Amino acid sequence: MRTYLDCLPCFMNQIVRVGRLLELPEADCLAMLHEFAGRFTEIKLEDPPPKTAIMLYEMISRYSGHNDPFKKIKRESTEKALALYPELKKRVELANAPLNLAAKFAVAGNVIDFGVASQFDLAAEIDRVVDAGAFGHWHEKSFFAALEKADWLLYLGDNTGETVMDRLFIETISKETGTPVTYVVRENPIINDAILEDALAAGLDGCAEIISSGCSAPGTVLDLCSPEFLKLFYDAPLIVSKGQGNYETLSGVDASIFFFLKAKCSVIADHLGVQTGDLVLTKENE
Repeated sequence: MRTYLDCLPCFMNQIVRVGRLLELPEADCLAMLHEFAGRFTEIKLEDPPPKTAIMLYEMISRYSGHNDPFKKIKRESTEKALALYPELKKRVELANAPLNLAAKFAVAGNVIDFGVASQFDLAAEIDRVVDAGAFGHWHEKSFFAALEKADWLLYLGDNTGETVMDRLFIETISKETGTPVTYVVRENPIINDAILEDALAAGLDGCAEIISSGCSAPGTVLDLCSPEFLKLFYDAPLIVSKGQGNYETLSGVDASIFFFLKAKCSVIADHLGVQTGDLVLTKENE
């Protein structure tokens, strides 16, 4: 997916919102706005937005003085999600269709995204799912049919905290189908996206093999990924892609990819043909 002009003011808004979230001085936020605006000529509209976000968040890390400025926030997100995990697991185990409910919980977890919003209510989002929340394209039958045929699954993770809902979904997949799962994280910290230590904190090592994509963008930019990951990606019989960043970078790629996300902005919603805020499980061209 390309970058749209609408993405440019979104980048600027992220600087202000994230700067305040990290409690940076207003003078630093203003300096970042000036610096990033001065680099607009470097932005290529044919690139997906997460590729430009590398430049943006390297700048934010520099001003914050930390390689992983969201480290504390990520830890808190994981702790909050883990506190909900026992109840969610019980709901899934008691459900008539455990995989269906676990899939919905996994998508609901995509609300945890500090690149789009600095506040979220995970418990409320999960309740909205249980109460038949707003679903856009929801092609679960196609996904479960593909899952039945796949001898293994490549699962592209997204945000920290959301990783706990991924764990529940993967545990349910393992219980219901026995399908082995390889879980993919970012190579280095960026926003609140999950890296290896975040996946371990969520307990994903108990249900999946964890690897890095080799990419440090808030998405999966294939030309920035490692050769080892690319081999797995193109060999995978089935791929779960979580979140907007992975959708932005993998939309249009010729692979067996099902996208699980919440459409958090009008650009993504329009691209998908859904309403902003809709929960989506879709495969392109379905």
